[in-house]
Amino acid sequence: MPPLETTTTGIPTTLRPFFQEYDLEKLEPERNAFTIIERTLAWGDRAELRWLFARYGSQRLADWVRRAGWRCLPRRRFKFWICYFQLTDYQRGERIWAN
Repeated sequence: MPPLETTTTGIPTTLRPFFQEYDLEKLEPERNAFTIIERTLAWGDRAELRWLFARYGSQRLADWVRRAGWRCLPRRRFKFWICYFQLTDYQRGERIWAN
């Protein structure tokens, strides 16, 4: 598999469609980690996910899913990631407004 083409900050350019409201070249992997993790876990392909795991590590990604997955990821992806990381202590919340 050929290496991913990346921006100057190291983000795969193939993720560009998932950051339409951002300038991908201006995103910084640490400062914008929350958004990069969110979009890649939700929509990334296998190569992009391999990059994500190499960049942030399994523990950091599992912690992100534990804290924010229920409100940021599509339901099917959230369920996949809690199974993948074998999480039982993740935050849950209502997805629908009370009114």
